[in-house]
Amino acid sequence: MAKALTSAQRRTYRTRNKIRRVNIDRVSNRETRPRLSVHRTGKQIYAQVICDIKGVTLASANTLEAELKEKLKSGSTVEAATQVGKLIAERAKKAGVEKVVFDRGRFIYHGRVKAVAEAAREGGLVL
Repeated sequence: MAKALTSAQRRTYRTRNKIRRVNIDRVSNRETRPRLSVHRTGKQIYAQVICDIKGVTLASANTLEAELKEKLKSGSTVEAATQVGKLIAERAKKAGVEKVVFDRGRFIYHGRVKAVAEAAREGGLVL
């Protein structure tokens, strides 16, 4: 007999499927844009631009990096998230990425997650 999924597993499957549906080109059934994935913890925030076709990370930024850590008082503020968003946009453009799909994961689009997205837009990424 198959085991029932936990509520966390069901939530994960729902989230991943929504991202896959948004990121698939309806004509060719291929993914068209890399994914800007955001993860936040109580103390830090992380962002990655991921190419799911190749399975590689094209650019990444987080509040633990030396150049950001010395500027910031704490890694858990909206100001820190804004700096991470600007940095990820700069690095993504350097890697040749202009358009991305925003992947907020299980986090609501509010506060620090929203700050990363808005800063990435200001930095030149098309979300």
